[in-house]
Amino acid sequence: MIDLHKLTIVDAGKGLRNKDFTARELTQAYLDQISVKNGEINAYLEVYDDALSQADEVDKKGFHSPLSGIPMAIKDNLLFKGKHATSGSKILAGYVAPYDATVIKKLKEAGAVLIGRTNMDEFAMGSSTENSAFGVTKNPLDTRRVPGGSSGGSVAAVAMDGALASLGSDTGGSIREPASFCGLVGLKPTYGSVSRHGLMAMGSSLDVIGPITKTITDSEIIFNTISGLDSFDSTTHDLKNKNPKSPKVLGVPYHILENGGIKEEVLSNFKESVEKLKSLGYEIRDIKLPNISYSLAVYYILMPAEVSSNLARFDGVKYGLHIDGKDLLGDYLKTRGQGFGKEVRRRILIGTYVLSAGYHDAYYNKAIMLRQKIAEDFTKAFSEVDAIITPTTPGPAFKIGERVNDPLAMYLEDIFTVPANIVGIPAISIPSGFVEEDGVSLPLGLQIVAPHDCEDRLFEIGKKFETK
Repeated sequence: MIDLHKLTIVDAGKGLRNKDFTARELTQAYLDQISVKNGEINAYLEVYDDALSQADEVDKKGFHSPLSGIPMAIKDNLLFKGKHATSGSKILAGYVAPYDATVIKKLKEAGAVLIGRTNMDEFAMGSSTENSAFGVTKNPLDTRRVPGGSSGGSVAAVAMDGALASLGSDTGGSIREPASFCGLVGLKPTYGSVSRHGLMAMGSSLDVIGPITKTITDSEIIFNTISGLDSFDSTTHDLKNKNPKSPKVLGVPYHILENGGIKEEVLSNFKESVEKLKSLGYEIRDIKLPNISYSLAVYYILMPAEVSSNLARFDGVKYGLHIDGKDLLGDYLKTRGQGFGKEVRRRILIGTYVLSAGYHDAYYNKAIMLRQKIAEDFTKAFSEVDAIITPTTPGPAFKIGERVNDPLAMYLEDIFTVPANIVGIPAISIPSGFVEEDGVSLPLGLQIVAPHDCEDRLFEIGKKFETK
């Protein structure tokens, strides 16, 4: 009997090589768990019918990489040739991917077993996975609560032991926030370190693909597999020439923790995490990020602007849903009006507004200038410290439906996570403890942020914190 709850990628790799079990037996164990739990959790939109044949192929060829035979799930906005990919939207219902995303190609080459595609907020727009056209995903630790979003299905799949690891995408915290809500490790890599080729774009200057895992080491294994230069994505770069530095000084922007909006139990847990890091030998230094308070405003101008541009391609003509109108404009209006959900329509409208004549200078250009100021603040901070720590979220997982009619409250969930996307630097959320609510222990997360291409610092700090 394989203990899926305690299993890690490292342990599974040892078991496969020692012939304690085969890749088929391991995959079947996860498929059995999915059949029991997915009906309630709704983590998976589709379980691939060739998952066992993928595993058989690995058993036949042998285990040549740390991911050989490892069952993984993928977010529904990643293209897997010959498989459906809908980005959680009715407008792409029935769409079949014509090619593999670069990250999928790399996972295939590594021998990973891709067992299914997971639910998500429509086109990655949301912080709770309540915006999916295919139903709400529930938090496996408390089914009354959200798993976070937009990669909620990818995180829930791992949290319910329906996959050993998964891939998500992070535009403003969409990997880190759900990882925090479900007690897992979520990595947002440096912008450009992982190819976005084959990822359905939300915000092209913000999106990053990253892993969701149980441990830091597992996260590092997947990152090393999927990262690197890609000729299909001109924003990618090679990481091989980086100069690793062992982190010693950690910065805490205490001024943003004192402005309210953070639950007292989260603040208490963060202080405990700081003390733990001190006991591990790290120096903690108070730092200032003068413009970070503008991050949410900047994000919710730039991101909708990019959404407005990127989603213009879904017009009912090229691919996806088509609904006939009286004329071509009628086709557009009916297709987009019925195909897109409420949150997607809201962000398209905001983005079109901030890009329109008369408002472009007032909003979009100012957001671009502030983005540069925020980046300069981080550059200055990293000249004094090796990494920066904050809570991942202002509170634990909230209840389903609690904020669905209050978009501003939902957007505030991203307050600690969006700066890393705005600047393009790597950040990771790691489990930091629990808080009791309604008789349930809910996980909390610690976010660690590092300079560009310094994922190694995140892994080193995370491993020490994880093992103490």
